[in-house]
Amino acid sequence: MVKTLGMAAAAAAGLALGGCASVRQVDSDVSSYSQWPTARPATTYAFERLPSQQSRPERQQALEDAARPAIEAAGFRPAASPGSADVNVQVTANVTPALYPEPFGWGGGFGLGYGRGHGRHAFNTGFGMNYYGSLRYEREVALLIRDRSNGAALYETRARSEGLTASVDDYLPAMFLAALKDFPSGGVNPRRISVDLPVVR
Repeated sequence: MVKTLGMAAAAAAGLALGGCASVRQVDSDVSSYSQWPTARPATTYAFERLPSQQSRPERQQALEDAARPAIEAAGFRPAASPGSADVNVQVTANVTPALYPEPFGWGGGFGLGYGRGHGRHAFNTGFGMNYYGSLRYEREVALLIRDRSNGAALYETRARSEGLTASVDDYLPAMFLAALKDFPSGGVNPRRISVDLPVVR
């Protein structure tokens, strides 16, 4: 299933006012798992950080800032204080290098040798293979929504994309939007979701 989100023409227009803007399409494979109660509305949220995330507050702040537009597009609004939030939200992101095979990426060689010693004849053979591929990067963002009152996991979603660069920051807003596109429903896992990301040049 392919879904395209037009990230608001207004947003693109606003960017265009400050410079030359273009649109880049970010394709993500999304998997979501929902335990969200049917009659429960999206209300207030606060970010929750794991101990490992607290050790890198600046990096975690950047992830939360990238996820915030997607969370609020899903209907949530920031809580006045963490203690008054209806749900807590955890966000993570990571990048993993992966070797992708090239077409006709196998190469090999065969050798034959002959030798004689002590009145005996011997043949030796050898065969070697080389593998050719390109290094690409698998990028992933994940988001978990918990009920603040009891810690129950209500919604879990992740989005994966891949490309030639290890940098994930430029892709974070689009990947979080894709991850929350179907909230509060789940869906066919994985499913391809495309997001138009405005780019200023």
